[in-house]
Amino acid sequence: MISSVRGIVLAITGGVAVIEVGGVGLAVQITPQHALSLRPGHETRMHTALIVREDDLSLFGFESAEELAVFDLLRGVSGVGPKSALGVLATLTPDEVARAVAVEDDAPFRKVSGIGPKTAKLIAVSLQGKLIAPTSGTSRRQMTGSSISGDVVAALVGLGWNERVASQAVDDAAASADETDRASVQALLRLALSALGPGVRS
Repeated sequence: MISSVRGIVLAITGGVAVIEVGGVGLAVQITPQHALSLRPGHETRMHTALIVREDDLSLFGFESAEELAVFDLLRGVSGVGPKSALGVLATLTPDEVARAVAVEDDAPFRKVSGIGPKTAKLIAVSLQGKLIAPTSGTSRRQMTGSSISGDVVAALVGLGWNERVASQAVDDAAASADETDRASVQALLRLALSALGPGVRS
């Protein structure tokens, strides 16, 4: 599993950025907003999800672990594939997704290309209890930590858990995970979310 990449941006074409890592150019699908933040010839680091299919290997990249977490949750909804999930994040921020889900408002999801009315409603219903809308007194935590655990804690905080609960969940997940999972933001995040269960713990 490729959970993150760091390298030089070789090119940006449409929604695909080519990142050179160890002499290999990786094609990573990203949102238009993410593409605007990248510059050819400059180094970048992004969180990634590798989608494996019988006839295809696709890499999707995100600026934050929070976006990756929402991407994974969206892909868990029936009828939502990785491209549709990326489309949601190209239209809505993680906070906007959380706000829509909190009130079961499917209108924002209907605006996403490739998302029909039934799937939009299913997203709003299926993600209940898995995301929380930020209050006016809270702000999104910046993903500045370089460690795997730090990124996962930051993602959980962004999804609504307080830092103490998130840190404990990540510690517990890391303690029970194998070496491969501990080295992957995506794998460790899934283990922590599984341990936390539905809803938000304060």
